[in-house]
Amino acid sequence: MAKIGLIDVDGRGYPNLALMKLSAYHKRIGDEVDWCFWGHYDITYMSKVFSFGRDPDLTLADYGNVIRGGTGYNNNELPIHIDRLCPDYSIYPAFKDAYGFLTRGCPNKCSWCIVPVKEGAIRPYADIEDFLDGRKTAVLMDNNVLAHEHGVLQIEKIIKLKIKVDFNQGLDARLIDRQTAKLLSKVKWLKPLRMACDTDVSLRHVKKATRYLREYNCTPRNYFIYVLVKEIDSAYRRVRLLDKWGLDPFAQPYRDFVLNKPPTKEQKRFARWVNHKAIFRSVEYKNYK
Repeated sequence: MAKIGLIDVDGRGYPNLALMKLSAYHKRIGDEVDWCFWGHYDITYMSKVFSFGRDPDLTLADYGNVIRGGTGYNNNELPIHIDRLCPDYSIYPAFKDAYGFLTRGCPNKCSWCIVPVKEGAIRPYADIEDFLDGRKTAVLMDNNVLAHEHGVLQIEKIIKLKIKVDFNQGLDARLIDRQTAKLLSKVKWLKPLRMACDTDVSLRHVKKATRYLREYNCTPRNYFIYVLVKEIDSAYRRVRLLDKWGLDPFAQPYRDFVLNKPPTKEQKRFARWVNHKAIFRSVEYKNYK
């Protein structure tokens, strides 16, 4: 029996799916699995989603064979016999939702997004019941679930199972027509319905999708719109229009993953102004300090 250590480098409020699957695998073959603190480990898995995550001090224990993975380190994927396992939710007892993907990849090739490089074209990945583990709520991390027939069929199944869901990476507004809006109106929403408005051109797609969703009385708590912040003038136009339409803009400063360049101070400042809603609605950006 091996002693397995886990390190969630990011620790940013969401369970680490890869670590949950690694835990499930090692427990299945009889290994002892725990979060790394001190002592000796035969194998230590370090998973980092974000490239800007700070690595821990590896002098505090005997970590054995250290294996690093995740987008923050590399594009390595879990072996398929591990990747297909139901996650071990017990290592994150505070989280009661199921977590997983129905599809992987994306047909779009947005210059600011690492998904097409990391995962390739969109394809079926899993059935919702593969990772529910008896839970009635699920956080789904698909990058473009509406872009594949499998994703749409899974949404139909989610409706039949009466599972509450959060598509936390957002739905592609360009793909929300009346038929799709009618389907989405039957979904039980765990969190707000999310879309993205990354360019000025996206505004018309979000406006159209919102009109169809409201036409069919799709009623999550609100519509949460990710707004990519590259040029401040463009981002300002988008957040003001989205707010005018009764939507909830959430600004995300642009990070160049190819060159590993962090957001500028101005981009981060703009995002703070937008995302602090009391300030956003009471102070103009030009007066924000």
